[in-house]
Amino acid sequence: MSTTFQTAVNKHVSPTKRHEAIDELAQAGETTNLAILVRMDGLPGEFRRRALNGLAGCNAAATLEELAEDQTVDPSLRRRAETLA
Repeated sequence: MSTTFQTAVNKHVSPTKRHEAIDELAQAGETTNLAILVRMDGLPGEFRRRALNGLAGCNAAATLEELAEDQTVDPSLRRRAETLA
């Protein structure tokens, strides 16, 4: 895992830095890492939603569709993924 990904998931890092890390992942086109963030149960919803928005910014429609159908993802996030796809 990249340092940027580790920053995004580290609960001891400020929310601002975590948001920036997720944005960096999106800018780098790291769709796999963004999808992992969306699926992470212990990650607060604000970061999971930001990862979804990052996927939309990457034009990762296939990944968003996959997340929309993934029953392990929170229903509200699945709906958002479907909308963004």
